[in-house]
Amino acid sequence: MLFRLVWRYLRHHIPAVVAIILLQLIAVAASLFLPDLNARIINEGVVVGDTNVIWRLGVIMLGFSAVQAVTAGAGVLISAVTSMGMGRWLRREQFKHAQSFSTAQLSHIGPPSLITRNTNDVQQIQMVTMMTFTIMVMAPLMGVGAVIMALRQSVQMSGLLLVAVPLVALVIGVIMARMHPLFKTQQERIDRMNTTLREQLSGVRVIRAFVRQDTERKKYQDANADLRDVAIAIGKLFAVMFPAAQFIIWMTQVAVIWYGGHLIEQGSAEVGSLIAFINYLMQIFMSVMMAGFMFVMVPRGSVSAERVLEVLETESDLEPAAQHREITGPVEFSLNDVTVSYPGAREPVLQNLSVKFPRGTITGVVGPTASGKSTLVNILPRLFDVSEGEVRVDGHPIKDFEIDEVRRRISLVPQKAYLFSGTIASTVAGHFAQADVDRERVEWALKGAQAWEFVSKLDDGIDSEVEAGGQNFSGGQKQRLAIARALYRDADLYIFDDSLSALDAQTEQRLRDGLSNYVGDAAVIVVSQKTSSIVDADQILVLGEGDVQGLGTHEELMQNCWLYREIAESQSGEVRQ
Repeated sequence: MLFRLVWRYLRHHIPAVVAIILLQLIAVAASLFLPDLNARIINEGVVVGDTNVIWRLGVIMLGFSAVQAVTAGAGVLISAVTSMGMGRWLRREQFKHAQSFSTAQLSHIGPPSLITRNTNDVQQIQMVTMMTFTIMVMAPLMGVGAVIMALRQSVQMSGLLLVAVPLVALVIGVIMARMHPLFKTQQERIDRMNTTLREQLSGVRVIRAFVRQDTERKKYQDANADLRDVAIAIGKLFAVMFPAAQFIIWMTQVAVIWYGGHLIEQGSAEVGSLIAFINYLMQIFMSVMMAGFMFVMVPRGSVSAERVLEVLETESDLEPAAQHREITGPVEFSLNDVTVSYPGAREPVLQNLSVKFPRGTITGVVGPTASGKSTLVNILPRLFDVSEGEVRVDGHPIKDFEIDEVRRRISLVPQKAYLFSGTIASTVAGHFAQADVDRERVEWALKGAQAWEFVSKLDDGIDSEVEAGGQNFSGGQKQRLAIARALYRDADLYIFDDSLSALDAQTEQRLRDGLSNYVGDAAVIVVSQKTSSIVDADQILVLGEGDVQGLGTHEELMQNCWLYREIAESQSGEVRQ
């Protein structure tokens, strides 16, 4: 699974992969010749006292060392650039793919998990890829090459490798098998900790208001302790693996020196050959250790790759148009016998809903809590698809059009205002680049949203800073800036999802009175808990128990719809009779 994911990127960067392999091959070859040259210096130069041989072979050794350093360094550099590029690609692809998910799919995976997958998991894959280039390519080449060169030095001493190398491999293999499930658990617990932390930071005011600091602190401490426990378990296995492997290596080296000393005494080996054999022995064990380290890291990378692939290979349940229609000119939205059911729910939240939203009209939507008002808002811009029936654009099913094209025709003010960091101008315009902002239109939209009064008093006006989420503004100010952002867009349908609730009565009245001057002949949907906000609407849709309880003007509904009349009478101080 890790290879399948990485290959998606590397198949487009074959020259870099080939360059890395060739550079590593040259570097390993150069390092393998160094012990042999050192043996020749001792045997042919030091032992016989020939300084010319020492100087000549010494210069050759320096040349091989320089080649090794340059090629190894270049290989590492290209590996780092390639793996970093892959990390950037994975983050971009996950982010882009997640944008196509429906609201239900985003909720299923969860924002904290998406953050972990796009940061920590990508980092693990990136690190494993880089180490593969620098270690896994080098380790087998060095291991096989060192065995061959060791055999050239002494076949008799090479018999010790038949015991030592499998023993080291066995130790690493057993520990690796125990680490794999721990790595998967570790990533899951990182998800849990991120979820807990995000929940507590988002709800810090509620936690303080209900004096839940101790409860929430313990909840986070428990999540942190669980992550710590699995990290310690992994650390313990690492702590056992390396000393155990090193013990086998050093004991093998002692045996080589003891056995080699006897061979030299018998005249079956030379001093230089013994030293070269020890160097090759260390190279063999180094390659085994590097391979073992990779076998430890690869399982963790595989776990991360599995999580990333889950995002990349999750098909959006927002079915794309097979042959999409082009949207030309103004459009009109409508619902035709729409039914919406959530997974696992016994009853649909909306059923058999048919309503048109004619251009140039205002449609009010009212109903008790959980009557499907927000669901209605979500299906129009196709944040998720309906279970039955059709959302229509100019009489055609919404699925016949590209999602982005449909959403460009809708301007939505959500129930909970969220502002992106930047300036007021960039926030209202929906652009991050100041050069793309129509400053006159920003001021125009702010006036329509009744926000110009407080914005004009700021030192920097529309260039004033907006913190992430609009934390430096009050609830009412954020709501008005969100409304201005909606008015800035030239849309065919404006949706206000209970977004006037944060405004005082006078500000709301001024906004409603001037709304027609800002939306032109577009259709407007105003979802509200208060009948006073929709009393002047051209038509009012009353939802209750998943069904349409009424559709008409305020006066008609007061006569014909018991639910609307009940809601209105409960708010009699707010409704104009």
